[in-house]
Amino acid sequence: MTTVDQKRDSEDQYNYKVCRTGRNSGILMHITSLPSPYGIGTMGAEALEFIDFLVLSGQSYWQILPLGSTGFGDSPYQSFSTRAGNPYLIDPDELVRKGLLPEDTPKQFDFGDDPERVDYGRLWENRKELLYIAWQTFQEKPRESLKQAFETFRKNEGPDWLQDYALFMTIKAAMKGVSWRSWPEPLKWRDPVALVEFAESHRDEVLFEQFIQFLFFRQWQRVREYASREGIAIIGDLPIYVAEDSVEVWKNPFLFQLDETLTPKYVAGCPPDAFSDDGQLWGNPLYDWDEHKKQNFEWWIERFRFQMRLFDIVRIDHFRGLESYWSVPYGDKTARRGQWIDGPGDSLINALEDALGSLPVIAEDLGYMTQEVYEFRERTGFPGMKVMQFAFNPDASSDYLPHNLTENAVLYTGTHDNDTIASWIENADPRELTFAKQYLGLSKEEGYIRGMLRGAATTVCRTVIFQMQDLLALGDESRMNHPGKAEGNWQWRMLPGKLTLELASGLRELTRMSGRLPSNLNCLP
Repeated sequence: MTTVDQKRDSEDQYNYKVCRTGRNSGILMHITSLPSPYGIGTMGAEALEFIDFLVLSGQSYWQILPLGSTGFGDSPYQSFSTRAGNPYLIDPDELVRKGLLPEDTPKQFDFGDDPERVDYGRLWENRKELLYIAWQTFQEKPRESLKQAFETFRKNEGPDWLQDYALFMTIKAAMKGVSWRSWPEPLKWRDPVALVEFAESHRDEVLFEQFIQFLFFRQWQRVREYASREGIAIIGDLPIYVAEDSVEVWKNPFLFQLDETLTPKYVAGCPPDAFSDDGQLWGNPLYDWDEHKKQNFEWWIERFRFQMRLFDIVRIDHFRGLESYWSVPYGDKTARRGQWIDGPGDSLINALEDALGSLPVIAEDLGYMTQEVYEFRERTGFPGMKVMQFAFNPDASSDYLPHNLTENAVLYTGTHDNDTIASWIENADPRELTFAKQYLGLSKEEGYIRGMLRGAATTVCRTVIFQMQDLLALGDESRMNHPGKAEGNWQWRMLPGKLTLELASGLRELTRMSGRLPSNLNCLP
């Protein structure tokens, strides 16, 4: 073998090793933020176009927020169910194509006229009325194939969750939306006779709720299959807690820390920190982990099994709460009087993996962390989360600085709870910004935002997730959530026409340069 051949062979081996490292990247943007003429992003053509953009820009992942129907504060983290889908995400145009709506019907409804903000009030008033027209059409002129598909859906999902959810939502509507704890006693306590009588007297309404879920999951399956064909994996989001006003707590009160009147004893939150003197009071009922252990975590196993049907990877929100959680007395106005209580830890993870095998999980381990939490996450092997904006303490002490990062981590340019990069640059401590400029070599010529994106892409972290608002160089007006602020969140929408070829090309080059193109592209000469 000649020296040239030896060199080429050595280079080929090196390139092979580089291609096998599995570096990749993706974009965080919830479905609600997609452009749409119907007041909110949907699972329609725009969702498929976004997948096309991900492919064109060399991405591997689309990360979204929870898909559940939204409750208090319009938050996807306060849902009426851990399984039911959000009716707002159902695409009206697809219903027209399926013959369930006349072509001009969706345009007759007012879903809000601001292309950059979701008007949840208008959606609440009108979206269900539109879906009820589709339900009437389905009943009056049923297509046999669609009818059979609906019956199959009811048979497969009904006993597990669909029947209870549909009944819960029907009772809730009849009670003018009040929490289940304020329902008449027989319904509140799930008296079997009362439930059967109510279901029989409201049969059409219960079936309508089931039909909405049928439409949702048909459309979601279409999106999921399209993404899979195009090589895009979807990262879903699993809130660790469920809402107090949810079908899960109503159906299984013994799995939560409730008293003899079904009132929560303690609720979830976070302790006071540098960002909040009062901490964060979320108000979710806490789990009775002893009861879950007695049942070998069957409720959690089935919850995870369902999530793995929907997504390729699941991000566990507030993962540290599985090691220990902040328990606040119910009725307190702040989270100050809470205390740390041991969570299920390894016993839960072991039960899940025994039942389901290796879990495709990202552990959201941000916030107040302890050595015990780090060690717990390390034992699971799950990648944790890092946020670029948290890195630049002027004393260079942050664990998030690129030279302190590890491969088994997912680095975010920002999350739904953070400033956008543009807003961070505008509002950051001047000392932090100066340090970031020095550390990353930021310049006006390249652009500070582009430099931050480059800094994230070129870290050792195996996966990097770019927030869509950062790619579009948007400011605070596009932020999804301000923790501690009860109203005005979850509203941002991307304007039509923003997924340009120029944007895709620039992101693809950044992805190529940092070795994050999908493996079949990275290995090309």
